[in-house]
Amino acid sequence: MSAHEGSRILSAPPGLTEPPKESMQLKKEISLLNGVSLIVGNMIGSGIFVSPKGVLIYSASYGLSLVIWAVGGLFSVVGALCYAELGTTITKSGASYAYILESFGGFVAFIRLWTSLLIIEPTSQAVIAITFANYLVQPLFPTCEPPYAASRLIAAACLCLLTFINSAYVKWGTRVQDVFTYAKVAALLVIIVTGIAKLCKGYTANLESSFQGSSTDPGDIALALYSALFSYSGWDTLNFVTEEIKNPERNLPLAIAISMPIVTVIYILTNVAYYAVLDVSAILASDAVAVTFADRTLGVMSWTIPIAVALSCYGGLNASIIAASRLFFVGSREGHLPDALSMIHIQRFTPIPALIFNCVMSLIYLTVEDVFQLINYYSFSYWFFMGLSTAGQIYLRWKEPDRPRPLKLSLFFPVVFCLCAVFLVAVPLYSDTVNSLIGISIALSGVPVYFLGVYLPESKRPPIITRMLRYLTYSTQFSCYCVLTEADKSQ
Repeated sequence: MSAHEGSRILSAPPGLTEPPKESMQLKKEISLLNGVSLIVGNMIGSGIFVSPKGVLIYSASYGLSLVIWAVGGLFSVVGALCYAELGTTITKSGASYAYILESFGGFVAFIRLWTSLLIIEPTSQAVIAITFANYLVQPLFPTCEPPYAASRLIAAACLCLLTFINSAYVKWGTRVQDVFTYAKVAALLVIIVTGIAKLCKGYTANLESSFQGSSTDPGDIALALYSALFSYSGWDTLNFVTEEIKNPERNLPLAIAISMPIVTVIYILTNVAYYAVLDVSAILASDAVAVTFADRTLGVMSWTIPIAVALSCYGGLNASIIAASRLFFVGSREGHLPDALSMIHIQRFTPIPALIFNCVMSLIYLTVEDVFQLINYYSFSYWFFMGLSTAGQIYLRWKEPDRPRPLKLSLFFPVVFCLCAVFLVAVPLYSDTVNSLIGISIALSGVPVYFLGVYLPESKRPPIITRMLRYLTYSTQFSCYCVLTEADKSQ
């Protein structure tokens, strides 16, 4: 996919300036607090505000739903611990892409990258941006749906603004993440405190006999757990930026250890607050549970919750942009995407081409009217590759037993996670077969691309591809004031 012979000789845009003596690599600017904000900010999206009812639909009772939320949190802790070991053992950015590349080679890693590029990252970012726009303008249209064009334009502006912020300086992006993570946690604390106050005043009727009517169907319980686990997704966010973390051997696992209990406790207590105020029928009938909760409890201040949902989406989108751009950056550096995407600005040390590419892909998906439907296509692929990267952890224990591992878990953790990943792959195949098969087809569409762009030597590729990639490299260097990064000898 790269044009190495034609582009690696370039060290700086000709005629612009001499490259600085400082090594051209992404800088380690992400602190422990920034790491916690990235993980918490990406895990707590709009879901806990808008639609936590997925678990309740299948569990059919408040008591069982809370148990499932707790089990989902525990499982996510296991997965996050596995990624903490992987991140301190394989100190490359890129999360599961980097781990699969190290364990199983380039082809499988490319399919993981291709799936993210084509569907997972741009679709999820487009959906988050649209949700942000809808809730931002909702107070202006209290009795009807916001105009379609207005929502899409605001969503596009949001994507472009966050791309600019993260292109300017890494610190700008992490500060935005910190602020909006604090805002969304504060909003959830308002909901939690309000719910606890109601419980203290005797509003316990909804929680009495809380297990009555619980579903006993294994299939329903499996779907309820699947819904909970999807809400917990995002705990791998920090692994996408491992190379930019200060003291990653310490701060990566510590950030995970701090973040996971915070999110799990917040999720459980937020649901308890909802259940104290709203009965089952009210929750299932609501399109935005937090808004319904606020209407019943916050009075004239109920307008703050739609704004809080918008802020939550904004922070989650920022974290997703940071993670996705690093994924494409690392994929380019490994030769799986055009060289232009592994360039960084010679003064700001930000991956501007990868950020712009990510933004363009998301803007394209904003033009798809039913973009929410596309989310259904990647559940299978998402959990398959998460499980595969953890299987690689087990494989590397056997293949490279003497490899330095600053954090070394019992094999119990990756084995349990892999078994659960098999379950998470099977659930969408069983419950949503058609969409899962479409998702598999999207992943397999990367096979001919890998053959033409990566596997074939450059001398055997169609000449037009080589010429286009070389032109892209030159033009990106001039327009973005970027150069190719140097290899990190410590990795």
